[in-house]
Amino acid sequence: MKTTKYYVAAIICFIIWGFFSLALKPIHEYPSLDILFYRVFSCSILMLLIVFTFKRKRIKETIATFKALPALERRRSLLLNIGGSVFLMANWFTFIYVMNHVSVKATSLAYLVCPILTTLLAHFILNEKLSKTQWIAVGLSVSGCLLLSYANIMDMVFSIVIGSTYASYLVSQRINKGFDKFIVLTFHITLAALFLLPFYPAYSGPIPTEFKFYFCIETIAILFTIFPLFLNLYALSGINSSTVGMLLNINPMIAFLLALFWYHEPIGSIQIVAYSIVFLAVLVFNSHHIFAIRQKITQYPKVLK
Repeated sequence: MKTTKYYVAAIICFIIWGFFSLALKPIHEYPSLDILFYRVFSCSILMLLIVFTFKRKRIKETIATFKALPALERRRSLLLNIGGSVFLMANWFTFIYVMNHVSVKATSLAYLVCPILTTLLAHFILNEKLSKTQWIAVGLSVSGCLLLSYANIMDMVFSIVIGSTYASYLVSQRINKGFDKFIVLTFHITLAALFLLPFYPAYSGPIPTEFKFYFCIETIAILFTIFPLFLNLYALSGINSSTVGMLLNINPMIAFLLALFWYHEPIGSIQIVAYSIVFLAVLVFNSHHIFAIRQKITQYPKVLK
């Protein structure tokens, strides 16, 4: 039960991301790079304002903690944070491009592939152990993804690219511990902004003038970037990256429902079966925690007596 708050953080994060297309689709006519530029720059400015206004003490503590690390640990920490920034940036660009120029379903499939990649990376790189039940859940996820890729192989190719970048981010940040999560996230996004800044004059389009564009960008920055990413990092501080990765399936299942009922994208019976299998996989993977909560609830009235 001690891990429940981390599960809740991850679930809220992925529910929010499931509705991301509602803020992104209205500006689909803008180039993907422009959306990426303004999203990253906006997030960076907002987070720097928050950090330097409310977290000055934390900044000093973070710097002191970093300086106190042995030289090898400092190098490792720097690589983890630079790598985290690169993985985030790559994930955002590929996601925006595929969402606006391929299909919502392709991005949905990406976040079905991502949990599988995350689980495998966590197992082989971080030595995270999985029970037999959890491996069965992974197998169910694989079968669901194979069913979906059978309908459109190019969707699977795009999905693997998107999924691998975010899986790498999750695994790298699982071992990036000891620092304030909000400051770490600010570092990741600000570094991404600094990296993108030299490319902005050459690769950006005309400066947008529509209010709709800036409204959507700020919504994406606050509601679909800063808040859920902070929850994601918080969840990683308390539960395994493979568990966070499997909960990530909540995101594409919501996106799938939006694609079906909101965007009216053509969806066949194979895809419905595949998503049902993946939903079952999420329940099986987290069954131990679900049963623990259920047992706690059933025992609660007895404790009161």
